[in-house]
Order: sequence, then structure tokens, then C-alpha cells
Amino acid sequence: MPRSRLPRLLPILVLTSCVSGPNTPTPAQLPPVELAAPAGDEWYRHAVFYEVFVRSFQDSNGDGKGDLPGLISRLDYLNDGDPSTTTDLGVDALWLMPVFDSPSYHGYDVVDYERINPDYGTLEDFERLCAEAHRRGMRVILDLVINHTSSRHPWFVESASSRTSAKRDWYMWSDTDPNWAPPWDTFATGSTWHRLNGAYYYGVFWGGMPDLNMKTPAVREEAKRIASFWLGKGADGFRLDAARYLIETGGGLLGQADTAETHAFWKEFSAHVRNVKPDAVLVGENWSTTPTIATYYGSTDQVPGGDELPLNFNFPLAEELLKAARTGDGNGVALKLAEMRSRYPKGVADAPFLTNHDQVRVATQLAGDQRHLSTVASLLLTLQGSPFLYYGEEVGMANGTTNNDEAKRTPMAWDSSAGGGFTTGTPWFPFSPGRERNNVSEQSNASGSLLSRYRALIRTRHASEALDRGGLKLLTSTQGRAPTLAFLRTFGEERVLVVHNLSDSSNTVGPFELEAESAEVLFADPSVGSLVRDGGSWSVSLSGRATGIWRLR
Repeated sequence: MPRSRLPRLLPILVLTSCVSGPNTPTPAQLPPVELAAPAGDEWYRHAVFYEVFVRSFQDSNGDGKGDLPGLISRLDYLNDGDPSTTTDLGVDALWLMPVFDSPSYHGYDVVDYERINPDYGTLEDFERLCAEAHRRGMRVILDLVINHTSSRHPWFVESASSRTSAKRDWYMWSDTDPNWAPPWDTFATGSTWHRLNGAYYYGVFWGGMPDLNMKTPAVREEAKRIASFWLGKGADGFRLDAARYLIETGGGLLGQADTAETHAFWKEFSAHVRNVKPDAVLVGENWSTTPTIATYYGSTDQVPGGDELPLNFNFPLAEELLKAARTGDGNGVALKLAEMRSRYPKGVADAPFLTNHDQVRVATQLAGDQRHLSTVASLLLTLQGSPFLYYGEEVGMANGTTNNDEAKRTPMAWDSSAGGGFTTGTPWFPFSPGRERNNVSEQSNASGSLLSRYRALIRTRHASEALDRGGLKLLTSTQGRAPTLAFLRTFGEERVLVVHNLSDSSNTVGPFELEAESAEVLFADPSVGSLVRDGGSWSVSLSGRATGIWRLR
């Protein structure tokens, strides 16, 4: 989405007592933070997703723009379908940023929901992509933008043409300007209503993206019909853009975001999608605080994992993961896990990630520091739920040199040649700096590279049901600074111990009271010592920025 659409989160103040008394629990007395394993056995509750901006991934015809045939040619890089190989990334699903016909480069203003953007190919290309991905064991989900359309969409053109138009109520119109400010910023100014033909229409993000009126039954039915159309063409679900802002009941934060009517529609839409394709996934973009995100799972009484949106991006956790890597202190992560335990419905699947197409890339935020990038990759891929990677993160791709959104979505660097292995022509937008080393070819055969780490961690995750789909018990205290993070991942009888040293210096972690006779190494950096048992206690020494993962027996 365009930069102007980004909400600003208000700071959350966590108040802790500075004075301890006789009734103040010590860290050892505090109840452990435990998150239940995701309920249900659907594929998406434990998949590793990979976000792709098709325009920037691979060009097949030399016009400088990525396309669907180009993406198909790179599928083996993502998952070659052979679990015994180690040269693919091993992801389970692709999330395609908008591929529908649109006048913009980013595609978030749709003019035809049933036509592939001609820059990217044809409907047949999309069907072939799904078939090839499925053959390799990957699923494909689409960015579905139904909060708004392009102002050039035929629906809006007709709606705006007359007060008596048959589609007038497909959008929101007013004779006067209600002067609602954007709902994501308490201090925002300016109206979200835009004048046209003697009236005002509502477009929360900008005038070129008028909001659809989901109060109109015909619009709701059309949204469900479009979902059915793409599920029938091979899609395995949808990422739902701007999911918080669907149905407005008035101005202000309470009327423009997170309304009861919005939640009711997502339950209706989710039930429709489950009916058409029972294992299809819906992923909500609800950029907000943990308590608000938690509400978008809906009720777990009848539908395991929630009857609204079964996956929701964890924006607050992403912020804490980057902070932990940057500062060497994991206390924010521990506190966030504790908040999730108290707020999220039991058994739902989290969707952790680092950054996405709307944010400054993780490599830029961490100043390209390879130790920090390795740390944050290890954190992401050992947490529970369904992690999402943004294309290029696995090779340390940085932002471009401009300040616009295009700089967050630059072409993928496959090698260090003039076209970067991306195109034989001129790239639609310049490559980001550092591609001489931050490219796939350079890192593929380097054992200590960031790409090798991502590949190894994903393989490790898939080799263990506890890591892949299990619950999490935090072994690190939530009280005070945490230079290390340790947790136990469990599924059935399998128990896996994960220990991260977030600091730059060596640390001995433990002792942990764990019932086990032996420990099998699943993943360990070269500088990680052996897990040492002393009676019923276990401890380990790790050098700075190292990770160790063991299966306990």
C-alpha cells in the first residue's frame, strides 16, 4: 500500500513496580508464560510463507518488470518439491502482492478484479503458477483489496455518474463534507471525504481509492463472488488488505476502525470461503496493538483457531524482534509473548514476521549488521505459528536510496550482473545498494551466509513437529533485561529446547529444570557448547549472537 496509508501506532506504556515488598513474586515464583499449540490441522497453521512483489521478482521478457512466467521460473529456488535437497529455501506458501489489473505500479487500486495485470501476464499464467507451486508442495494466496477500489473502476465511474445510479450505494456519498480525519492517527488532520460532481465520497486512504460500501448487500455478495472466482482458479486463500477499516459507522477512531459491523462481515466472508474451499486461509492486515489484533480471530467455540480470520499479522511482535536484535535485549519479546498469552484466544495461530512491503526493510533498520540479521532470523523461525518472510530478506536486501515506497520494493538481486539476474533489460526501479554481496548467487554456496542460515533454520523447523506446529513455554523471565531468550517448544511427546544469545558477549544460559535423559542437536552455531546436564538441570554456553536448538529425550 502507499506510504500515505500507513497507520501510526500510539506508544504502549508498560508500568512495573519499582518497589518490592513481602508479597511481590520473584521471577522464579511467577507463572510460566505458555502459549498453546495452534488448534486444527490445516496446512496454514504451521506454514512458512514468502511474500512476493511480482513486479520485482523475475522478469521473463526483458521489459524490466517482473511477471508470473518469471516467478514460475524461480519456484525451485523457493521450494523444489524434494525434501532431501538443501539448495531451496523450503517455504510452504507464496503471498502475491496485488496481481489484478490496476493503473498503479503497486496494484492496491484495482480496476478489474477478474483480470491479471497485463504487466504480469494472463489468467492462464496464474493458473499455471498455481499448478506448478502445488506440484512442489507450495500454496498460493492472493492480496485481496476489497476495502476500496481505484477511482477508475467501472463501479465507481457508474456510482459517481448520477445520484440515481444503480451503483450509487456501492460507495459512500454525502451532500456535505463530514470532515472525518484519518482513523489511525489521533493528531491527523484533513478530511477523508473527497468532492466530485457536487457531492463528497469517502476514501480513507486518498481520493484515488474510494471505499466500497460494505453495508450494501450487493457489494458484500460481489466480494464473496470474487473470492470464489479466484479459489476456483487455484488460489489457496487471501491476504486481506486494510482489514480494520471495512465498515464505518461514523467519524473518529470508534466509527472508522474495528467496528462491530466490520467483524460481522469478516465472519460472514470467512464462512463463505470455508464453504467454497475448507482449507483456504485468510490473513488479516490489522496494523494495531495486541488487544485489537486478538479480536480479529473471532470466536473459537465452533471453529478451531477462530471463526473470523485464522491468521493475523503480529505487528507489535515484529517491532520487538527487531529491537531485540538491535539492542541485545529480549525483554520486549518476552513481555509481548506474555501479553499474547493473556489476550489471544487459546489455540489460535500467530503470524509473526519482520518487515513487509510498507516498512523499511529489516536489513536497513539493522544497518546491514550480519550478526543482528542472523539473530532476528533465528528468532522469527523458532517462534510458533506461521512465519512470513518478505522477498530478499533471506539475502539481506536493503532499502533503495529514495524515500518513497518503491525503495522498499526494489528488484530482487539474483547475481551481481548489470541486470542482477532479474532482467535482460532496464529494471523498472533501481536495485538497492549492496547487491554485489546481498544476492542469491553470492550466498548460495557460502556456508556462513544469511541465505544458508534461512535455509537451515527452515529445514530444522520442518524436521520437528514441535518447532513446526507446537506450543511454546517461555523459560526466560519477563522481569528485567534479557540478554538471552530460551523457550521450550512442545508437540505431543516431542520437546525442543531453543536458546538464543542476543548479546555480543558469551553467556551461560540456565540451569533449566527439564525432565530429559539426553539431548539431540537439531541446529547449533559453531560456537555453541554442549548442553550440559547436572541432575535434573540443563545449561549451555553460547558465544555472542549464537543460537542452539536441541530435541530432548
